[in-house]
Amino acid sequence: MREREPDMGDGVEVWRGGVNAWECDEMGHMNARFYVARCMEGLSVLFAFAGLPGLFAPGAAATVQVEDMHIRFHREARSATPLCMTAGFSALGESDAEIIALLRHDVDGALAATFRIALHACTPAGDAMVWPAPFAERAGALAMDVPPEAQPRSVKAGPAPSLDGRSALDAHRRIALGSVAASDCDAFGRMLPQKFMGAVADGIRGLTAPLREIVARHADTVPERFGGALLEFRIVHVGRPRAGDCFEVRSAFTSADSRTFSIGHWMVDPVDGEVWGYMESIAIVLDLDRRKIVGITEAAMAALRPLMLA
Repeated sequence: MREREPDMGDGVEVWRGGVNAWECDEMGHMNARFYVARCMEGLSVLFAFAGLPGLFAPGAAATVQVEDMHIRFHREARSATPLCMTAGFSALGESDAEIIALLRHDVDGALAATFRIALHACTPAGDAMVWPAPFAERAGALAMDVPPEAQPRSVKAGPAPSLDGRSALDAHRRIALGSVAASDCDAFGRMLPQKFMGAVADGIRGLTAPLREIVARHADTVPERFGGALLEFRIVHVGRPRAGDCFEVRSAFTSADSRTFSIGHWMVDPVDGEVWGYMESIAIVLDLDRRKIVGITEAAMAALRPLMLA
């Protein structure tokens, strides 16, 4: 994949809307799965502007597969918040591309989240293909610089960690178990990225609740009400689950610093252990009244250390 020349543009608007009350979690802000859903909507619009409309529509001759998605959260988006998204191509190869997308608060322009997505062209059946000739030219006109805010800060780059068989997950806690519904998939029956994020969001409390309680109890100023939030995450898609496939998510608390937790998540087939995907998330404990991060004191770190994955 070739990097484009710098200073070629700021992208194009690809989505505009707002936060619905039913998209917010118990922390009072939009749940992470809906950030991913907004990003996927924006991808469809971006590719339509680049000459490939109906990218995820039944009957499409060409589509894409997302391989890697990195998201950083910069400012909360609460119910009824108006938002807008711009996106563009930061790199383009013969059959692959990197997309940058910026989700902003519409009123003051403040960044809500940044997205960096690596994907490749394929047929609806999943066979690799090259971009159609007109697309490359039009995509070049929709180039976008990678802002510093979109660079990884705490998550690791590169391929997903190796997983040496089913036994490697024994030390991870099962936080989700189920099957992929048709509503979780695109028109071709492939699981959408937001399903992985949603499964983690629904099941993570069993793992993080004790961690949050330790941090709050040992805080310099003990919060009256506390919860959690994500600062950053990265999803690496390894397998391609489809409608009807079973899945489980196994997660482990891997490290912490003075402000954040790092948690690793594996989505696998619970029957044969096939790996569907890996996610690394960077989380915080949030003071729900002050809307500020609760710091991890030395006393809290000492209590957390025995709970980390060895």
